[in-house]
Order: sequence, then C-alpha cells, then structure tokens
Amino acid sequence: MALYLYSSRLIICLSFLLLITNGFSSSSSRPSIHHRHHLDNHNYKDALSKSILFFEGQRSGKIPPNQRMTWRSNSGLSDGSALNVDLVGGYYDAGDNMKFGFPMAFTTTMLSWSLIEFGGLMKSELPNAKVAVRWATDFLLKATSHPDTIYVQVGDPNLDHACWERPEDMDTPRSVFKVDKNNPGSDIAGEIAAALAAASIVFRRCDPSYSNLLLQRAITVFTFADKYRGPYSAGLAPEVCPFYCSYSGYQDELLWGAAWLHKATNKPTYLNYIKANGQILGADEFDNMFSWDNKHVGARILLSKEFLIQKVKSLEEYKEHADSFICSVLPGASSSQYTPGGLLFKMGESNMQYVTSTSFLLLTYAKYLTSARSVAYCGGSVVTPGRLRSIAKKQVDYLLGDNPLKMSYMVGYGLKYPRRIHHRGSSLPSVAVHPTRIQCHDGFSMFTTQSPNPNDLVGAVVGGPDQNDQFPDERSDYGRSEPATYINAPLVGALAYLARS
Repeated sequence: MALYLYSSRLIICLSFLLLITNGFSSSSSRPSIHHRHHLDNHNYKDALSKSILFFEGQRSGKIPPNQRMTWRSNSGLSDGSALNVDLVGGYYDAGDNMKFGFPMAFTTTMLSWSLIEFGGLMKSELPNAKVAVRWATDFLLKATSHPDTIYVQVGDPNLDHACWERPEDMDTPRSVFKVDKNNPGSDIAGEIAAALAAASIVFRRCDPSYSNLLLQRAITVFTFADKYRGPYSAGLAPEVCPFYCSYSGYQDELLWGAAWLHKATNKPTYLNYIKANGQILGADEFDNMFSWDNKHVGARILLSKEFLIQKVKSLEEYKEHADSFICSVLPGASSSQYTPGGLLFKMGESNMQYVTSTSFLLLTYAKYLTSARSVAYCGGSVVTPGRLRSIAKKQVDYLLGDNPLKMSYMVGYGLKYPRRIHHRGSSLPSVAVHPTRIQCHDGFSMFTTQSPNPNDLVGAVVGGPDQNDQFPDERSDYGRSEPATYINAPLVGALAYLARS
C-alpha cells in the first residue's frame, strides 16, 4: 500500500487534529511521581514512535516499498480465495499468523480514538499513525463489501498454532469464516461499525471521500448488527473459541457502535437509539474492565463527553457510570488489584492490555473533565483530572521500566527489554537472511532455544509480568511474552499525551 497522504493533506490533517485535541490544563498535566523504582525521565516521544512502528511488523499482505520494519516480507497474498473474495491485507493479531476480525476491529477503533483525542500532539508521527489506521480500515472495507455478510476471520487457529513458521512461509489452510443474517454476529459487526465510524473522523479533513466511504459502510454494518442479533461465537465456536469468544455478549458492541456513529454523524438517529436502548444494552451494568471483548466502559467514557461538554442532559447517567469505573480502578479501591511494584493487575494472561486501555481511558476522561471544569466523584471524595493523569503516567512509566525488574516491556525501548517474545516472525530468521522455506514444524527448533529473537519487533508490548512483578522472558510463556495489536493501540494515545511535554 503506497502512502496516500500528500504534504498539503498532512497540513490539513494536523490542523484538524490540533483543533479537536483540546481540554488540557498545564498546571495539572505534570503530576509529580514518587516511585521507588523511578528511572530517569522517559523518552515518551521515542516510545510513541516505536509503538506505532510495531504495526508494520504485524502487516499481512503486500509490503509497500516504504516499509520500515524491513525484516518482514509479503504474506497472505491469496487470503480470501477460499471463498472467492479479496481479503488480502490487515493485521495479524499477535504472535501467530491469524487474522481475527474481532480484535483487529477493536485495534482500529482504539488507534482511531487515540488520534481523535491526541493526534494533534503526535507531530511527526501523525502520518505514520494514520497509515497504521488505514492499513486496517482498507481491510475492514474488504471484509464488509458484500451486503449482509461480514468476513470475520482468515486462517484455522488450531492448525496455525500447531506450526511455528514465518508468515511469509505459511502453508496452513487459509480458511475464511463469515457471519450473515442466518448466522449473525452483532458483536463483531458492532465493533467494525465503531472502527469505521471512528476512522471516518480521523480522515474527515484529510481525505473526505475516503472518510465518507468509511462512514457509510459503518452505518450499513451497524444496521446489520442491530437487525440480525446474536453473538458471532455462537455459530463459529470451533473457529473463534477460546481465542476470541464473545464472552461479554453483543450488547456492549451495539452500544459502543451507536456511540461512535453518534459522534461521527452528529445526527439524532443514534442519540435516540442510545436513549431507547441503553438500559437493554447494559448501560448501567457494573464493569471495571475495558478490552477487545467488553466495550461498556469505553462507551460510557465516550458518551460522558456528550453530557460534560455538549451538555446533552439525557446522557447524564453516563457521566455517573464513567465515575464508577474510574473509582473502581483507583489504587486502594476494593475492586482494584495492583502488584507490589504498582502495576494494575486484572488477568494472569496478557494483563498489559488492561494497563494500556485503562491508562488511555484515564487520560481521555481527564481531558473531558478538564474541558468541562469538572471532577469525578467517588462516594464523598473528589478525584481531580490531575490525579487521573498521575495514575495513568505511573502505569505507562512502569511499562517503560519503572518497575522492580527495571525492565521495559516494550521491545526496543530502553536497555533491558524482552528478548524472547512469543512471536513467529520475530523468532525466526528473516527471508532476506534465510531465503529457504522454514516448514511448519521446523521452526520449533528455534522456539525451544534460549537464544534471543533474531528480529526485534520494535515497539511491541508484551503481556507483562505476573502479580508479583516477575517476568521470566520465556518464548513459550505466551500469556506474558506475546505482544498483540490491541495492547499497543490505546498506548499510542497515552504516549502521545505524555510526549507532548
């Protein structure tokens, strides 16, 4: 894919994102950090650059001439041919060679949200971030090109995971799976609608025709999601479970998708939908986790802005629900758990995804509160935007090396970082170095060694340490050593904010 932004468009894009990136208070944006593992000040700009570069290492399809992650080559060039459709492109979700549509769509939404809120602070990295978004949206447009049908996955996960081979050498079946009106998937359709709607905002001034294409497709896909209701994993359980089952149901994605369409269209249609269906879709259910599976919290934060800044009184409850989430993740809250070293801990596997998504929400909500000259309320206590920024900064700083092991959990950042990540392409010699095909099982000879990966997947953030701040750096430990696109996507926004100073 060639770079699609010309210099004049870049100027327009940057101006637009500077315009919508607002609501900062200089006095409260630099919280003092007192941490026993504190290192020298972090180079957030460098971390931001690398967090975006990571997505080039996850590319599927034909690699463009300006590819910076040069050890990657073309892969998956016949994807979709099993059903006579073009599904070339998109991203591999993590350390395998699968294209799972559900996490890819969430990644796209969060990358877009990162640009919407903080893109004006990205400066020279803004074009790279927009390319990362478009690499995904180009694929999502292909996946939704047929009416009442969405192609949601390419590859057989069980057969794929039985091999340890480079994406360039894939010889496992590239099976294609879809949802339609007979086998619905409101969850993945709702997420794709959210992704396309959010991305339409990113490209609104830079590429109006592309933006309109994204928005119109988002409207069509959301209509499909709402009309034919059901979780996609009900009909595709053997193919998507336990990898990306829709554990939380599809109601959160319908609310999330409607929230993004309301933001993208600013028409009463979706606001009325939210008013009429919010309770049915779980608007007031308690959730203290935001991820590729559960979007309720993200929808509440997004809709709270409408009340706080746009003064939409009918959405006041979303501010209250947003406060409830914020209160639930504060250090010391009964529902929150932190490691001894200070890392938010939600799950034993891929915990860092919750760290990055929560940090992004804290910074975004702080921005909204600052713009509205408001605060969060936790019982009888007031929580200021400055405190939310301080908590988010501590989490990002831990990720970058302020932790008991003094290890950065971002590959290529700092002097000490994971060297044996659970990632096929990174762990095997590149095609340029080793042109001969590496067969399905041959790669396991490298998988089992203690040798560092020959290719640094620069910018990749791994699953992270355990509840005791320990990290063995073992390639076989996928729960802690595997990177994923949805770990990085919200981190891009958080780093853009932190890099501004």
